[in-house]
Amino acid sequence: MTLNRRIGKSVFISLMGLILNACSISYSFTGTNINYDLIQTFSVENFFNDSGGGPANMEQLFTESLKEFYQRNTQLELVRNNGHLQFSGSINRYTITPQATVTSPDPNLPDRAGQMRLTISVEVDYENTVEDEYSLKKSFSFFKDYDPRTTSILQVESQLIEEIFDQILQDIFTATVANW
Repeated sequence: MTLNRRIGKSVFISLMGLILNACSISYSFTGTNINYDLIQTFSVENFFNDSGGGPANMEQLFTESLKEFYQRNTQLELVRNNGHLQFSGSINRYTITPQATVTSPDPNLPDRAGQMRLTISVEVDYENTVEDEYSLKKSFSFFKDYDPRTTSILQVESQLIEEIFDQILQDIFTATVANW
């Protein structure tokens, strides 16, 4: 009887182990759904500034920020060319537009812009060479406002570009490897 109980307990423990192993759940703290057994590398071609505006180093800043973002948030290795995931594209919009007017108290002076908006759009061509159905070509855009009455674009441009790029990079990440 004792031998039968031991065998029964062993069989029960073995079955529970198999059941728990079959029902495993995979969690990712970065929100990616990358199969690292199949996808190990990514490559980023230099993005170009086709917008006609912005600082001279803007395309380099975006390209390097994209590389750093994926290195920081995935386990993928950056390679020079032909990564499993490939990024290319261009900055195709850089505009500063008035958003709100302020009426001048002096009737001889014209109304002024009370708020200006910097908008940047980036066209991204993403190729997943392993799982082609996830490849995409899409434009990502974001904006930030500033008050031209208290500051000039030259004073805030680099900060605004960084904040806009941060949001665009998050949107690209979500659209490519998070698939939300």
